[in-house]
Amino acid sequence: MDGGIRRGTDVLKALAQGADAVLVGKPVCFGLACGGTEGVAKVMNILRTEFELAMILTGRATIASIDRSVIWKPS
Repeated sequence: MDGGIRRGTDVLKALAQGADAVLVGKPVCFGLACGGTEGVAKVMNILRTEFELAMILTGRATIASIDRSVIWKPS
């Protein structure tokens, strides 16, 4: 999946909907523009931390265990 990925929760949702890979472009560009290579590293660390927290909060221990059941559907 590519496009619209801004947070770690976006990565979780993309994987839950069946994505095999998730591309992160704009946040990396923002990090590069603001802080060079250190900015990119910080952005990637933030995304990873958010993604790991989202996995914990949804009770998923592995990426393979992420499925559509993590997506809340209003009734």
